[in-house]
Amino acid sequence: MFEKILIANRGEIALRVVRACREMGIKSVAVHSTSDVDAMHVRMADESICIGPPPGAQSYLSIPAIVSACEITGAQAVHPGYGFLSENAKFAQILEDHELKFIGPSAEHIRLMGDKITAKDTMKGLGVPCVPGSDGGVDTLDEATALGRQIGYPVIVKATAGGGGRGMKLAKSASEMESAFHTARSEAKAAFGNDEVYIEKYLGKPRHIEIQVFGDGKGKAVHLGERDCSLQRRHQKVLEEAPGPTIDERTRARIGRTCANAAARISYAGAGTVEFLYEDGEFYFIEMNTRLQVEHPVTEAIYGVDLVREQIRVAAGEPISFSQKSLRIDGHSIEIRINAEKPPLFSPSPGRTTQYHA
Repeated sequence: MFEKILIANRGEIALRVVRACREMGIKSVAVHSTSDVDAMHVRMADESICIGPPPGAQSYLSIPAIVSACEITGAQAVHPGYGFLSENAKFAQILEDHELKFIGPSAEHIRLMGDKITAKDTMKGLGVPCVPGSDGGVDTLDEATALGRQIGYPVIVKATAGGGGRGMKLAKSASEMESAFHTARSEAKAAFGNDEVYIEKYLGKPRHIEIQVFGDGKGKAVHLGERDCSLQRRHQKVLEEAPGPTIDERTRARIGRTCANAAARISYAGAGTVEFLYEDGEFYFIEMNTRLQVEHPVTEAIYGVDLVREQIRVAAGEPISFSQKSLRIDGHSIEIRINAEKPPLFSPSPGRTTQYHA
């Protein structure tokens, strides 16, 4: 087991990892920018080290600064949390090159699932159901128009490197394809530096269901049921609950087994979330997040497991502490995102919180 873990993050998730380390008897190292010197995660960790000025690119996103922090503090492993560098394959690879353990999946798996087209092709080959669509990137408007006719409208044009609803445009008919195609490419280029897009059949009223999987990196994986995150605004999740209100036990076992088998076949290590659109009893793969998700406590609450501790155990070479047969759902859990917004347009409106009543 590790003696010291550096947490390459801040805020709630950094505190969550600090707690897990303390419970496991592992020393924790917090990193911080010059503006976060008094942050709670810094005060709660066993050690702390400054890694740069306030801008994220010069601190929490600075790979050289984090590697140097590991060398200075003697940390043997890095927990990336979520956001920042948690899905950066280059970061995971550099840590490995410096003989530091990345608490998460391999750089290869992060890279594989980070590209939407490659991820879809991989999952299709592993028997995971996918939305009908293009087999790869679509480079020209003529190709996009032909695919629209072949698949059948409405279709959705998506950025290969997309996420959070960016670089995603709906074409309800052939007359809308030109605008959707060019707009999606422009948004993708601006947001991700990559204008490649692909096309899928648009599902009218699906639910958004995600399956929590966990692998040991040695060919064994389990699933911990689903989370329903269908209630969204601007493609951002507002409410997440488990178990999903529309998923029965047989359906849960079927799709969960499919996802766990896929993770096992590629020897996936640690926590991962396989996301689907669910309509008329059928699941359609959309992406896989190769990290711990913000919503992981929803799953922990109903299964009575600690996914952060499990991540650390598996990264240290230990087996998963529970089996598929031992997992039982107990209760119902809901997580809600609170946004500071200004009606009537509900635009973002950050400010000081002066009163809270629950």
